Amino acid sequence: MAVTRITVPDKVQPGQILEVQWLIAHPMETGHRSNDQGQVVPRDIISRFECRYLGQTVISLELFPAIAANPYFAFTMVAERSGDLEFVWTGDHGFEQRELRRLEVQT
Repeated sequence: MAVTRITVPDKVQPGQILEVQWLIAHPMETGHRSNDQGQVVPRDIISRFECRYLGQTVISLELFPAIAANPYFAFTMVAERSGDLEFVWTGDHGFEQRELRRLEVQT
C-alpha cells in the first residue's frame, strides 16, 4: 500500500469553497529509464485518480508517464452536507488504492 497524505478541512460551512490536497508516494516509472545494468526499468505509473463525494464524482484525472514521482494535486469543491470523500488511485500491475476522509459540514 502506498503512503498518502490527504488534506481536507476539519469543518466547513454549507456552500463554502474548500481546497482538498493529496500526495501519494509512488515511483511513477516511465518505462523509458535504464538501471545500472542497462536494463529498462518497467513502466509503473498511477494512470487514474478519482474523488467522489456522496457518491458523485468531484474530479477524475488520467495520469501519464510525464507526471513526477510522488504526485501531488489540489482541487477545490463545494460541500452542502457532511459525507465521505472517497479517493481512488489505479495504475499499472493491478495497483489500486482507496482512502476515505470524512467531511463535516456545519449546519
